[in-house]
Amino acid sequence: MTRRALILLEGTKSNGLLYVQAAQRLGLHPITLSANPDQHDYLEAEKIETIRVDTANLDALIHECSRLRATYDIAGITSASELVYATVGKLCRHFDLPGPNPESIEQCCDKFVQRQLLAEIPIPCYRLAADAADAESAAVEIGLPVVVKPTEGRGSVGVRLCRNVLELAEHTTYLLGGKHTWQSPPRILIEEFAEGPHYIVHIMGYDVIGVEAADFDRPPHFVFRKGIFPAPLTDVEHKRIVDVSLSCLQALNLGWGPTCIELRWTKRGPVVIEVNPRLGGGPEHIRLAYGIDLITEHIKLVTGDEWDLRRKHSQIAGWRNLLPDRDGTLEWIDDGSRAAALPGVAKVIPWAKPKTLIVRKGDYRDCMGYVIAVSCSHTRTEAILQRAIDLIDWSITPFPTLGG
Repeated sequence: MTRRALILLEGTKSNGLLYVQAAQRLGLHPITLSANPDQHDYLEAEKIETIRVDTANLDALIHECSRLRATYDIAGITSASELVYATVGKLCRHFDLPGPNPESIEQCCDKFVQRQLLAEIPIPCYRLAADAADAESAAVEIGLPVVVKPTEGRGSVGVRLCRNVLELAEHTTYLLGGKHTWQSPPRILIEEFAEGPHYIVHIMGYDVIGVEAADFDRPPHFVFRKGIFPAPLTDVEHKRIVDVSLSCLQALNLGWGPTCIELRWTKRGPVVIEVNPRLGGGPEHIRLAYGIDLITEHIKLVTGDEWDLRRKHSQIAGWRNLLPDRDGTLEWIDDGSRAAALPGVAKVIPWAKPKTLIVRKGDYRDCMGYVIAVSCSHTRTEAILQRAIDLIDWSITPFPTLGG
């Protein structure tokens, strides 16, 4: 009997291994196609079949998948990374497999186009800028402070809060002056800074799984520090957030597979910051809170099997990221065993290795690991997380200064 395979394009630090493990539990043989397999260390550690191929080249991917079909029954094609998710949609269309609409994904991943399509939905005031003069005039028109971001990318890479004209000029120069890596012609968005609590809405298809409350580390960057699921919301607040989120799906022609939508609750209610046509990073806390494994259910959708989004229980799950407080050399980091032994702690993952050079970038790459905890109340879950964090320590030796 021909073995059923799940093709995974690329991977991610937070979800890549989870997709592999979920596929194996479903009786599928995971095969990862990657332009640089070495960047996904779990592939070698788990001895996952991996093929090196240019994942930006659709023809090369079609050729590779066609070759694999001679050996395997390809049950589905997907990815944990939104960077190649539109390509996933094109491959699924070519091989007549269930998958996302590639045109919708491409529109959504262009932050300027996304803003245009969300014109009837509450979003921050914004302007497109191609140079420093555009950026300054846009900031004056919108009013400082403003959020400055590339029109492409993920994980808050290149996103910064600019509180004055000097910070605006510095960050614009950084983005447009050759230091920031672009996959397309450089364009930046200048946006109103929407102030208020931050929420993330987790959706599969048109089913809203729940709303998460999240918080960032110190400005001017937007590095996630902690989150709790489900968020402590009133019924009215929850309904308004859900209604706005479902309107986003309609406006962007999404609604197949996973979506996570980031909002802030402002003086005018929920304001949409960003729509991401993928799962939120590391949905383990949702599994712990509700018993819904979104990665497994996504794979079932991809392979044409029946999914199940019913809650198995109702708990409160939260997470904290391990974030460095300085640049330098990481001399050592706690293995997390003491924190993991605490009642209620579900997982402690320190990613960073001793002797790693720590250079904070102000985005998702700053994270050195995370802790997840679960309990029956928001207060108790927060307390467990704080006790766990207090038990995890590390030492960073600052880089030598000139003349030091």
